[in-house]
Amino acid sequence: MTPAYLALSQTGELTLRARTARERLRCCRLCPRGCGVDRLAGTDGARCRTGDQAVVDGFGAHFGEEDCLRGTRGSGTVFFSRCNLGCVFCQNWPISHGGRGQPVEPGDIAVMMLTLQEQGCHNINLVSPSHVAAPILAAIAIAARAGLRLPIVYNSGGYDSVDTLRLFDGVVDIYMPDAKYGDTHTAERLSQGPGYVEANRAAIREMHRQVGDLVLNDDGIAERGLLVRHLVLPEDLAGSARVFDFLATEISRHTFVNVMGQYHPSHLARVYPPLDRRVTVREVRQALALARQHGLRLPNERRR
Repeated sequence: MTPAYLALSQTGELTLRARTARERLRCCRLCPRGCGVDRLAGTDGARCRTGDQAVVDGFGAHFGEEDCLRGTRGSGTVFFSRCNLGCVFCQNWPISHGGRGQPVEPGDIAVMMLTLQEQGCHNINLVSPSHVAAPILAAIAIAARAGLRLPIVYNSGGYDSVDTLRLFDGVVDIYMPDAKYGDTHTAERLSQGPGYVEANRAAIREMHRQVGDLVLNDDGIAERGLLVRHLVLPEDLAGSARVFDFLATEISRHTFVNVMGQYHPSHLARVYPPLDRRVTVREVRQALALARQHGLRLPNERRR
């Protein structure tokens, strides 16, 4: 399957969208937080603490992703530093909160993408892209002109602006957002994301409108579509049933959902009980059972 962005690259539309995204940094509304700062003037975003340049912690073939992304040659992952959320239990806090990494230009990101392609990766996996959408679009435009042909994976925390996502329509092949919560109050308390649930649902609707249900090739590798991640939290703080009900009734019963059971206390979690403990096997099994009851598709499980 030909990557979506090639047609836009050939017409020049991809470059125009990159310019539009950069111009939106003047009064930043790239994410639902809408902090309105002028990131082109050297002011960092209120939560993401990022200016006009992206910061990258590293890139490489990653084998820890879902089977349909990593395949046999790995998912070509670019780890962007900082985040537009402030999860107290962040499992990746040295990068997302600590800002570990180096500032890069779009041309540098393009070189990373092309290098990952040369290494044989199945896709380009952009981790935490929401707050750096502008340099990412510029990088894809550069890389496409230089021969990039891999599918693009937009791997976000799910706190995305619909207006920004529309700039990626015809650019992204695979959307992989988190659906962290079923309750907005919990989301605000634990992730400092005002209106997270409403924004997350609007974003997932837009993502699905663009790419539809997940499509795998004959080798089981994702080519296009939506794949949602949901992290199970202690005592069902994530509100799993509400998340799955939304996906099944308002998106598609064919939605792939990775119900993740690897939660462990990290960052500030120890002062937010019950986040101060790991999830139990029982809690994970209950969440998996709920997903199955809603008819959703679980990666690596055959349809009955």
